[in-house]
Amino acid sequence: MTLVLLDTNAYLRLAKRVSPMLGVPFGQKNYVLTILKEVEDEVHRSAALQTKFPWFDGAPLAAERLAQQVRLSKDERAQLNAGASVLHGWVLQDVQSYMTNGRSPPSETDCFILAFGQIRPAIVVTDDLGMHKLAKDFGIAIWHGHELLAKMLTAKKLTKEQVREIVEALERNGDATATWLAAKHTTFAKIFGTSALI
Repeated sequence: MTLVLLDTNAYLRLAKRVSPMLGVPFGQKNYVLTILKEVEDEVHRSAALQTKFPWFDGAPLAAERLAQQVRLSKDERAQLNAGASVLHGWVLQDVQSYMTNGRSPPSETDCFILAFGQIRPAIVVTDDLGMHKLAKDFGIAIWHGHELLAKMLTAKKLTKEQVREIVEALERNGDATATWLAAKHTTFAKIFGTSALI
């Protein structure tokens, strides 16, 4: 089994349209998607996210998150807090380098999620370019959301039509990052090339 940890935005971009999403193995490497309680906490702390994603606390999704969240022991949590502290300290030493090319510096929650990927071998999924830079600095496995979608498509967990619907919904909602828009013309070119001819 290969654990794939979604950050808050990756979860919010996919959860409403991919069901069931968490805890269901797919692909040759048996990828299993999961989230940490910190993702839920981050949404609950943000009035803006709660307003933008009113479906977040709906019964089916809340139950799925509760059932599939990673449970951390006291020792694991202490280890992750220490790892996150090191990562966040690294960011704070050179904040400017995390603010170029459309990036923003990884938050403490971002660092906690990346520490999880480093300590418990897992692939972290995020579209946050600052997190990608930090992951690269520390050799942490990381994917963009569109890379996860491509893996799900290859494993037949999603259809081409579902991929098209997800990408188009992100565009309609103004939530398609530059990497998602680029993927529409590279990773998913056949899907959108075909649709353009119809």
